[in-house]
Amino acid sequence: MTNELTPNWVPKSGLQLRLAGVHFDAVRVCGIRGEAVLHHLDALTDGRPGPVVRERSGCRWTYFLLAPGESAEHDWPPGARRFARCGPDEYIGVPAPEGNTYPLGWAAGPPGDGEFVDAELLHGVLRAQLCPAPE
Repeated sequence: MTNELTPNWVPKSGLQLRLAGVHFDAVRVCGIRGEAVLHHLDALTDGRPGPVVRERSGCRWTYFLLAPGESAEHDWPPGARRFARCGPDEYIGVPAPEGNTYPLGWAAGPPGDGEFVDAELLHGVLRAQLCPAPE
């Protein structure tokens, strides 16, 4: 539900594209791997992983939204792609808090103002899930 605590970059209805690196950075993970990362983040944060956008069709991407500039602080493992203000313009689809937002939706509800996924925690979960242990 939209209220005074919802960030101004979240649309009131439908979907809107937002330039990565302005209001947030994003880390994208594909399919079941993204769902597994989300599951672990959800457990580690008592159900408050921060803003996570999920695609419900196609590749079923999961986008973890970080505070602007925070994605540059980590070397993301293969299978995780960073979107930030460091090259050509890249856009992320952002759904409204409610209504018809297909094919995108919020995994844990829309974010509160200033709420983001913890970049260090996400990085640790991604490395544990996507990087095989050396033998």
